[in-house]
Amino acid sequence: MASVLSHLFDAIQNLPPLAVYLVVGALVFSEAAIFIGFLFPGETAVIIGGVSASDGHVNIVALCTVVVICAIAGDTVGYWVGKTHGDRLLEMKILRHRRAGLDRGLGLLRTRGAVAVFLGRFTAFLRAVVPGLAGMSGLHYPTFLAANALGGVVWGIGFTLLGYFVGHAYKTVEQYAGWASYAILAFVITAAVTLHIRSKRREKTEEAIYEATHAAGEPKL
Repeated sequence: MASVLSHLFDAIQNLPPLAVYLVVGALVFSEAAIFIGFLFPGETAVIIGGVSASDGHVNIVALCTVVVICAIAGDTVGYWVGKTHGDRLLEMKILRHRRAGLDRGLGLLRTRGAVAVFLGRFTAFLRAVVPGLAGMSGLHYPTFLAANALGGVVWGIGFTLLGYFVGHAYKTVEQYAGWASYAILAFVITAAVTLHIRSKRREKTEEAIYEATHAAGEPKL
């Protein structure tokens, strides 16, 4: 495990600084714009970028700026895709078996509007679909943009700094006890994987319940 973790962080550090900005920004932008969030949650890219900034490999202020701009821009693209291609959006293969989550997202948007857009930023599934659903639901764009921008700033800076401080903790502990530094990294990675697995299991359970209750052929959305 120690060898794997060491090689992982060495690989990050070996990327040219410009490549770190481009890769992290592209993944954050694509999360809602093209639904890559189902395959690769944006927090992972942002935290890794923050770790890379912790020893000065990239500038933390510049990285935060890239993350925030890409987060807001990606969700804006997702909003307009939902607004103009909503029906076709729902027929996408990647969304076909996530009707329960889509219904939940639409319900939140109809009852909470901008609050749902802001809070959706902090859940992997909702972060990927809420912008498109917001466009479909008829939520006014200025309202969406305000909530999207606020969520992008809080989420983008928060998770970038999380990676930054995790990286600093790793470097500090590494100076005194190599095994402890690996323990910190193992804990962070294990926690992230566990949360992701629990989220996927909850999503499957909700979808099974949804399919059972709509087996009679009622419209699903």
